[in-house]
Amino acid sequence: MDRSSLLQLIQEQQLDPENTGFIGADSFAGLVHSHELPLDPAKLDMLVALAQSNEQGQVCYQELVDLISSKRSSSFKRAIANGQRALPRDGLLDEPGLGVYKRFVRYVAYEILPCEVDRRWYFYRHRSCPPPVFMASVTLAQIIVFLCYGARLNKWVLQTYHPEYMKSPLVYHPGHRARAWRFLTYMFMHVGLEQLGFNALLQLMIGVPLEMVHGLLRISLLYLAGVLAGSLTVSITDMRAPVVGGSGGVYALCSAHLANVVMNWAGMRCPYKLLRMVLALVCMSSEVGRAVWLRFSPPLPASGPQPSFMAHLAGAVVGVSMGLTILRSYEERLRDQCGWWVVLLAYGTFLLFAVFWNIFAYDLLGAHIPPPP
Repeated sequence: MDRSSLLQLIQEQQLDPENTGFIGADSFAGLVHSHELPLDPAKLDMLVALAQSNEQGQVCYQELVDLISSKRSSSFKRAIANGQRALPRDGLLDEPGLGVYKRFVRYVAYEILPCEVDRRWYFYRHRSCPPPVFMASVTLAQIIVFLCYGARLNKWVLQTYHPEYMKSPLVYHPGHRARAWRFLTYMFMHVGLEQLGFNALLQLMIGVPLEMVHGLLRISLLYLAGVLAGSLTVSITDMRAPVVGGSGGVYALCSAHLANVVMNWAGMRCPYKLLRMVLALVCMSSEVGRAVWLRFSPPLPASGPQPSFMAHLAGAVVGVSMGLTILRSYEERLRDQCGWWVVLLAYGTFLLFAVFWNIFAYDLLGAHIPPPP
């Protein structure tokens, strides 16, 4: 049911004969049940509770229209905040008798969301289906690929120095730029066990909670945007280097989350947030330092490839720009935000520039790239 149909129905039922913009809670409940309005049950319960907590027992049907018309409606969030909404308790931390899973959901709410209204709204509407499958699936696929190549090559540390490793159809190599899938599939290959362990740990610890709150589409978009930006940035700034590992996507997630925490520092209630912020920055800096060392240190053996570290930095830039826009709008559609279109335009411009660079710049500049394996 669209906006105009709902307004027409309210007028036909004469639920607001004086055109005050409000209808009684009992009348609203009867309208919902008699016409089977397409309203999420969790939203319906909370909106009825909001109406019942009002001194006049009324609900603003403009908020109802916005709520039904939009899956991610900031108007409903404002209605709860401005209407002195009495959710079951003042704070989720006071909620007694929760099971293990609901306690985990509460932990995720306080870990990711900076506003108590958002936390309560997420906690009471959360459903375990569909589960956060994207980050778990990507991590599992990366582990399986690593184990397959480790067993095949009999090498588990610094796999890229094995002469057969770079022959994989998944690795990005500047000599295989025409094989466009490699700009994404390199995320399944890793330098060695230490890089895989670092990426898998962060994807599960940060990526899964983010996906639980913001959904599969948003987080997969952010992760894949970081991965694609990583390989394209390497193709522009480090034209002789191959790329392996999912660090572009991992750094997009981490930098977006850390930037969101910093921007909403006062509202975040996750324990030891300063210590955890410092540890995260130290770990991320160490990983970048390791990648820089592998890029510029003498390879072992001398003919071995030296993967670039620029994917880490590109992922971080994507996270701070695109990711921050995604994460700060929990209940609002991205297409309704001006900032989202600006970021999307900037990213699209970068992609277009990178495509033309890979088509023409290598020949024009006479770049001497290593022969593909």
